Amino acid sequence: MTPASPSISRRGFLAAAAASAICLPHAPARASGSVLRRPVPSSGELLPAVGMGTWITFNVGGSETLREARAEVLRTFFELGGTVIDSSPMYGSSEDVLGWCLERIGAPGDLVSATKVWTPAGGTADGQIGASERLWRTGRIDIMQVHNLVDWERHLDALFAAKAEGRIRYVGVTTSHGRRHPELERIMQDHPLDFVQLTYNIVDREAEARLLPLAAERGIGVIVNRPYRQKQLFRMYEGAPLPGWAQEEAGAANWAEFFLKFILSHPAVTSAIPATTRVAHMRENMGALHGPLPDARTRQRMAAHVADL
Repeated sequence: MTPASPSISRRGFLAAAAASAICLPHAPARASGSVLRRPVPSSGELLPAVGMGTWITFNVGGSETLREARAEVLRTFFELGGTVIDSSPMYGSSEDVLGWCLERIGAPGDLVSATKVWTPAGGTADGQIGASERLWRTGRIDIMQVHNLVDWERHLDALFAAKAEGRIRYVGVTTSHGRRHPELERIMQDHPLDFVQLTYNIVDREAEARLLPLAAERGIGVIVNRPYRQKQLFRMYEGAPLPGWAQEEAGAANWAEFFLKFILSHPAVTSAIPATTRVAHMRENMGALHGPLPDARTRQRMAAHVADL
């Protein structure tokens, strides 16, 4: 078993970002058309560092008008270099709507489908994999995750078996809202996961203490959910001007890029998955794939700036 990393308090990170042990290079500007990619530790596959979530945003039922609008959001995501899409059977009609949109606009060959098994939705892990395959209409699921650690012991056995059979490519577990971190840490220490999905953003930084260092140590990819706290960060800082140094030091032209680039500048993060219903917001999200990333000093400045607003 891998030894746990020493605990660091959230207050310490927010009040004294200078204590961060993260050492990062200042990434050079990227050529037009290139996007920031991160390797999956277990395979080396390169994934765009900004993906797309579907919680709430794609749960629009049978409305063709709303489905068409989501298809345009999805089309923009692909046009701007996105490949990783995350969903769940818990998200109402999201998987079905997503499949409808993918069929409508055409699923690109490099699509990376990520969804979850969730016992209360009914059936076994194997049955839920098949249900998601049918709903996505792509013929495969790439990343299968245990949703919020529900019945994770039984589901992980089934998912590792499905991976061995070639039905899925990667196995993961998820949590959100900063919950159940001690249990997630134990699972990460004891099982050969490909991915964990957790909450991490510029104000919710508990994962920096133990989970992100452990993911790096164990070679586990990290998918970040709630990068904007489901719009709360924008509401919290509504009306506050972006700091004048944000563009030059953090490569951020707007608050969306500011929040995402803080996340992506942590070396343990593989992909962040913001969700949106608007094409304009998708364009802002995907802008974080370009330009420099903040280095350690700038990360400290970003965290301190947000804490002082």
